[in-house]
Amino acid sequence: MLDVAQQQLIVTRLNRIEGQVRGIRRMVQEPRLCVEILQQLAAAEAALNRVSLAVLKYHVEHCVPEGINISPDEGSARLKELVDIFDRFSS
Repeated sequence: MLDVAQQQLIVTRLNRIEGQVRGIRRMVQEPRLCVEILQQLAAAEAALNRVSLAVLKYHVEHCVPEGINISPDEGSARLKELVDIFDRFSS
């Protein structure tokens, strides 16, 4: 699980993304040029990807080593989770 500092950073980023999405919705309703909407969608998607990578990095640096220290079985389970995460990201 994320520590308090990571939670705060992630929530701050997600709040910003939420604002971006509200802005995109307004752009669609106004209406605005498709290219402008697409640019904002790409920016929001990139921001979500950065959040995903931050959570993944935390998992690799903290959760997996913690599981390995708990027991061999727990370490194997967390490594399997990591492989599953990479599989989902690559699809």
